[in-house]
Amino acid sequence: MGIINNLMGNATEVNVDSLRRELEEILCDNETIEVAFNVFRDKWIFTSARLIIENVQGVTGSKRSYHSIPYHSITHFAVETSGSFDLDTELKIWIRGTNAPYEQKFSKGTNVRAIQKMLAYKVL
Repeated sequence: MGIINNLMGNATEVNVDSLRRELEEILCDNETIEVAFNVFRDKWIFTSARLIIENVQGVTGSKRSYHSIPYHSITHFAVETSGSFDLDTELKIWIRGTNAPYEQKFSKGTNVRAIQKMLAYKVL
């Protein structure tokens, strides 16, 4: 079911141990990965210091970009759930110093509550 969830844009939890080895070169000395979620090919990684959004690009997936957002820079966030005609759930994060929010869409039926809960835990 994990592959189907990923293809549909659903967030699934990632094994932190294997991810730690993959990201050891970009993590700070005392920084730890607390929880991470796959969203199709991308990852949302919550560390002890920041949110890292890994965006996998290209057909082969060999090109990646990393968006690093320190928790203290997040001013607020919002979740808009799917409705009858709107099939996507949308998460918006406002970052200090920017006008437009960072936006992520999830397919209908995605339980975005785990990501929302982790953001609340870190930001509040």
